[in-house]
Amino acid sequence: MRRPSPLPQSPVASRGTAEKAASARTQRPARDQAPAPEREPVEPTLDENRTAPVIPLASPSPLPDANPDLDPTTDEGLNAAEVGFREVWRAAHARRKALRAEIRRFTVRQRRRRAVWFGAAASVLLLALGTLGAAYSPLFGVEKITVVGAQQLAAGDVAAALSGQLGKPLPLVDESAVKAELVAFPLIETYALEARPPHELVVRIVERTPIGLIETRAGYTLVDAAGVALSTTATPSAGTPVLTITGGVDSDAFAAAGQVMRSLPDEIRAQVTGVAASTPDDVTLELGGTNTQVVWGSAEDSAEKALNLAKTMAARPPADVYTYDVSSPDVVVVR
Repeated sequence: MRRPSPLPQSPVASRGTAEKAASARTQRPARDQAPAPEREPVEPTLDENRTAPVIPLASPSPLPDANPDLDPTTDEGLNAAEVGFREVWRAAHARRKALRAEIRRFTVRQRRRRAVWFGAAASVLLLALGTLGAAYSPLFGVEKITVVGAQQLAAGDVAAALSGQLGKPLPLVDESAVKAELVAFPLIETYALEARPPHELVVRIVERTPIGLIETRAGYTLVDAAGVALSTTATPSAGTPVLTITGGVDSDAFAAAGQVMRSLPDEIRAQVTGVAASTPDDVTLELGGTNTQVVWGSAEDSAEKALNLAKTMAARPPADVYTYDVSSPDVVVVR
């Protein structure tokens, strides 16, 4: 490295240094003289005259936004002269801009993730709105009505009764209007609607199971286990048992007889020509052709009684039997 050049000395300091050096040469002690006693070292003092020259700097020019009425010698005037409102505003604006840039730089991943989530949510929302709009449009109008489960009823009659729903969008099918139309069919116990896009409406019905005929003033009324009148004829229908129930369809005896008839297998129910009950505990069945009676008793354990009766009838046909007594489900008495 290059050694820096020393600072220039002032003329006064140079002259003083030369005088001190001359006096030191003249006052050097002789060799034969005794050496002077040692003195305590004195710390060098700072000579005020040996200072570097002061170079005056140019006084700062007043800022254009400074107030000329303020005194530049005071603190208020000095601050106003140094920094103006416009410079402060610019510095604050630059700081805010730099801060926003840093925030954007450190949150770029979070903003991208948020944009992806917002895009996915918007896509799902648009898809749902488009689906709903298409579903409630004539594009999904009812053009075909299919009736499932009709056995005693004519499926075409049920579909014709619901023709008022043709042309309506599947989600807008009026269920109350459908119910009002199906009430006219007493044989329908329950129903359910099923939409099969784009144009088919399926009506699933469960028909009532008739258990026999009740003799009334109007003739013979076909009823189910709940006592609902299904139809009325002047003469009893062939193959349908006649019910002789004390107390009518609102009695406990009728409820027990209906439960017994619903528990019978199809092959035994087809042979029953009459049902009699005066109380819930003395239900009696009559088998046609042989006039064989089945003493059932109460409706309790009807499933087990029906199973034992079927086994006994297979071993002992009704043609050779006068009475089957299954009032006790564990033991079947044959007479």
